[in-house]
Amino acid sequence: MPHLVILYTPNLEPETDMTALCRSLADAMLGVQDEDGTQVFPTGGTRVLAYPAAHYAVADGKADYAFVYLNVRMAHGRSAAVHKRLGDALLLCARSHFQPVFTRRHIGMTLQIDEGREVFDAKHSNLHPLFQPT
Repeated sequence: MPHLVILYTPNLEPETDMTALCRSLADAMLGVQDEDGTQVFPTGGTRVLAYPAAHYAVADGKADYAFVYLNVRMAHGRSAAVHKRLGDALLLCARSHFQPVFTRRHIGMTLQIDEGREVFDAKHSNLHPLFQPT
């Protein structure tokens, strides 16, 4: 964890590079630090995934509107200051990425951060050891 999932209308694909957005958002997440200046999220556990909506309806349907929904899910226990730093960093990154699109079309964007206690949490990964200090 954390995982950031992006759902978007596919009419955005010709206008922007979603893979570049994913990389930028992941880098922004990895740059977030806690009050002690420590990286908040583990490098090997940070994921950003983007999915075009196969079916969608935006607003009144009278134009080719677009929408992007960014949802971060992270484990419980981080401070309100970390939540704000994360939200601010991700929103700045997403706004910067989509700024050229905003000048050409109507687009809605929502960023939501969810934190919670899991009722079941299992992990199996060989990624984390790649990023452990030696």
